[in-house]
Amino acid sequence: MVKLASARESRTYGPRLAQSRAEYMNAGLYLFSTIVLICGFAAEFSREPRSGLVLMLIALGLIILVNIHDLLAHLAGIDYRFALMGFDPQLALVEFSVPLVQILGSLLLFLGILFLFIQAEKGYGFFKLERHALGMLIAGPVLWVVGSIHNSCQIYERADAHVQILQQGVHIPFLIGSVLFMVGAILNGREQTGVIHHGLQLLGKRWVWLGICGSVMFMIGGLTNVVKVFKMQQMNGIRLEKLRGGAQDGLIEGREGQVPLISDDLRRKMEVDEIKAATAATPTPTPYKDVLLART
Repeated sequence: MVKLASARESRTYGPRLAQSRAEYMNAGLYLFSTIVLICGFAAEFSREPRSGLVLMLIALGLIILVNIHDLLAHLAGIDYRFALMGFDPQLALVEFSVPLVQILGSLLLFLGILFLFIQAEKGYGFFKLERHALGMLIAGPVLWVVGSIHNSCQIYERADAHVQILQQGVHIPFLIGSVLFMVGAILNGREQTGVIHHGLQLLGKRWVWLGICGSVMFMIGGLTNVVKVFKMQQMNGIRLEKLRGGAQDGLIEGREGQVPLISDDLRRKMEVDEIKAATAATPTPTPYKDVLLART
């Protein structure tokens, strides 16, 4: 249940006041969803474990909304110009791919828990849903791990060191929590192999305990993310990471109504070609010795 954490300048979108409110709401909503998730896992030890599934569904629904906001925020930051992703690969591999992968992972886990909830509510007549649910409980966290690895592979060259430290404080708990969820789901699937269980009995204690530990790591990452967002919104003159490969210049000039600039590498190549062409067009002076020999 991770989310994208980025220090890109391209995330600036809309009026500053509206942007600040949206970023604070995004960070606060994610932190709230992690607390709800912890309560959901803890409720599995109560006399009414189905209430825990309801809380998990609420938390996953909120995190899907958070990741949708992250995806739209970065697309709005580049004016939905997908062509810029060709200039800066990190824009496509991180800012676009990570929220998309997290949405898919959260959706799979949401459906897996929903199927188990339906099985517990309606009785033991939907055995096919149980098999699909166990598979989704594994597939969802696997996508979270993939997204967490992508999220941790961001490369910053211009951002402030303070921002980069906060970034690592967000990435590492997200990655650890995702791994804990994945390990818990895999162990739970192995426990159910060869055993006839139905409904809530398919959720073993290992899955619950590792889910609690993973949710705590997500909450720690969420707290760090709130601090990071606050610092980024309050600190004036903070350096954020710009788009690379000429994408930043193309974005600026595109907003000014001009033709976007070509990439820096292509511009340098064209300048070199122009110099070579000018050198070739200039006639080479004939040496004085050759002129004397020609006259004789």
